[in-house]
Amino acid sequence: MNPYTDQSEYQFSSNLELLAKQVVEGFITGLHKSPFHGFSVEFAEHRAYNSGDNVRNIDWKLFARTDKLYTKRYEEETNLRCQFVIDTSSSMYFPQEGYNKLTFSIQAVAALIELLKKQRDAFGLSLFTDQLVLNTPARSTTMHQKHLFTKLEEVLRAPQINVSTDLSVSLHQVAESIHKRSMVVVFSDLLTANIIDPYQDELFSALQHLKFNKHEVIIFNVTDKSKEVDFSFENRPYQFVDLETGELLKANTATVKESYLKAYGDYRKMLTLKCAQYKIDLIDADIAAGFSGVLSSYLVKRQKMN
Repeated sequence: MNPYTDQSEYQFSSNLELLAKQVVEGFITGLHKSPFHGFSVEFAEHRAYNSGDNVRNIDWKLFARTDKLYTKRYEEETNLRCQFVIDTSSSMYFPQEGYNKLTFSIQAVAALIELLKKQRDAFGLSLFTDQLVLNTPARSTTMHQKHLFTKLEEVLRAPQINVSTDLSVSLHQVAESIHKRSMVVVFSDLLTANIIDPYQDELFSALQHLKFNKHEVIIFNVTDKSKEVDFSFENRPYQFVDLETGELLKANTATVKESYLKAYGDYRKMLTLKCAQYKIDLIDADIAAGFSGVLSSYLVKRQKMN
């Protein structure tokens, strides 16, 4: 059995601690080193190059400007600090029957917390809807891990009805609350009220805020790809329900498909370009692939880049 792709025993488990331990054992078996190795090393200052110094630390751009050799000094910190940010608005409960986007996100975060705990790194949790509803500092203790798992299990047991999303406001609040350089990992469907706005100024301003504060940002764009991205519905009339507002729309899929795909495609194109501009990892996370498969693919890719 491939521990990365077999989701049958994981998808509906509500015991996050047990689930995380099982999945992370598979991650550790498949990874040869930490995918987050070296993140906690930060630039401190320049100093004059001395014979015998590692040439890899020479600042060649500074040499080009000054014609003098300087090396970069770094400060090593004891832990990686990681803040997990999860969208818990009503749209994350799609599909309403079976395995939904929120369950995928929570199980993925539980597995990553377990992985960081084994590496003795610190982890915090932020939950948001149209506002930040939970924001814990990053710690590395077992008690903190259990506290976060309890909060996540509470969210799974209490679906939010007609609760909207404001990702930009929440990300600004997260950026202000984190006072040391951290990795910020966002799980959201990124479905905002103004998705038809091709510029998405408020969202991009929030992402820029995080990057300005020198945080590394990773976004898992969680979707039911078949329905939300590809719009794969039978050619017949449907009644669509906005889970965040309760608004109803009756339409034949053949009538609205082309305009929907264009609006969503334009939004995704702009989001992809902006994330590339800000050096933000944007990962497409289809719930049909299972959280373990999505995470393992990303962790292997990240490990190869380090």
